[in-house]
Amino acid sequence: MLAATPSVHAGDTLPGIDVLERDGFRQLAGARVGLITNHTGLSRDGRSTIQLLHASTTVHLVRIFSPEHSLSGNLDIAVIGDDVEASTGIPVISLYGEVRRPTPAMLAGIDTLVFDIQDIGTRFYTYISTMGNAMIAAAENNVRFVVLDRPNPINGIDVAGPVLDDGMQSFVGFHTIPVRHGMTVGELAKMFNAELGLDLDLRVISVEGWQRSEFLDDTGLAWVNPSPNMRSQTAALLYPGIGLLETTNVSVGRGTDTPFELIGAPWLDGESLAKTLNALQLPGITFTPTQFTPDASTFADEPCEGVRFTITDRSVFEPLTTGLSIARQLVLGYPDDWQTDRYIRLLGNEVALRALLDGKSVNQIKATYQEGLAAFMARRANYLLYD
Repeated sequence: MLAATPSVHAGDTLPGIDVLERDGFRQLAGARVGLITNHTGLSRDGRSTIQLLHASTTVHLVRIFSPEHSLSGNLDIAVIGDDVEASTGIPVISLYGEVRRPTPAMLAGIDTLVFDIQDIGTRFYTYISTMGNAMIAAAENNVRFVVLDRPNPINGIDVAGPVLDDGMQSFVGFHTIPVRHGMTVGELAKMFNAELGLDLDLRVISVEGWQRSEFLDDTGLAWVNPSPNMRSQTAALLYPGIGLLETTNVSVGRGTDTPFELIGAPWLDGESLAKTLNALQLPGITFTPTQFTPDASTFADEPCEGVRFTITDRSVFEPLTTGLSIARQLVLGYPDDWQTDRYIRLLGNEVALRALLDGKSVNQIKATYQEGLAAFMARRANYLLYD
């Protein structure tokens, strides 16, 4: 893993919405816009993309579309209904309700869909699936698609984990990319357009002043929790490895103050697991025994033992190596307790899963997907926008 070096651009990074405003919204001049956004759609100084487009004299904001967690980003429920944006009176259509792809009726009167949501750089975080589904709908309905790009907050260099098996696509696995893809939403949009053969009229308004090596806190941009349980850049960096566990009978800290910064279960021995994991000397991380009782999600109101994570050096920390190391210890140490049947849902790779369940070493597990990862890196190179 490459270190995120101090950037000459620190404090000057402009997300796509700021570039659009600076350019007088000329890229959307005369457009009837459907805006796919949430509370993370903010300019550098904290103004919402909704307000900026609504106030523009050259753009007509017709409709708003919201992703998982709602427009305000504070809901963690299975179905979210439509709404109205209070300050503008513009209808808000939920893309996490009865449908997850805009219908022709929803696109009526719209000639341009604009996407402005902060992603966190992990395949199974669903905002990129919402984007991909909307791109398909746009292509089918002859609607232009514009991405207001944003930095990858856990840097745009590091790529890790197995590539999703073709045929396993889902809302938590939209496309055949690895768990940690190292791309921005704009770059992913270019990949989706080309590799899915959408022939979409796509425009990416690029970030200015961002280098691939930078984490979000190198940019001077504010951290905004993109979802209720993604509460820090630390959690986002842990998520590609720790998030893999959350479909199984392990608490990943939902229902605590620090989701994804600890794991546990009533059947775990936290002290033993911490000792075993620390003995592996994994790069950039240490493990501390902990006890907690989550008030929501897995094992709600049940006392759990587990481990808390401390990233000591993010320049060498490897989330996937860490996540797979934990999973391997659960396979070896708790074969009768850890329920592995749903681990595949987010891992998304059958060969890697089989190696894990067979007790292979982490290096052997990682070896199973290196060929696919190398092929992805070659594909990815065609769509990168930043140095």
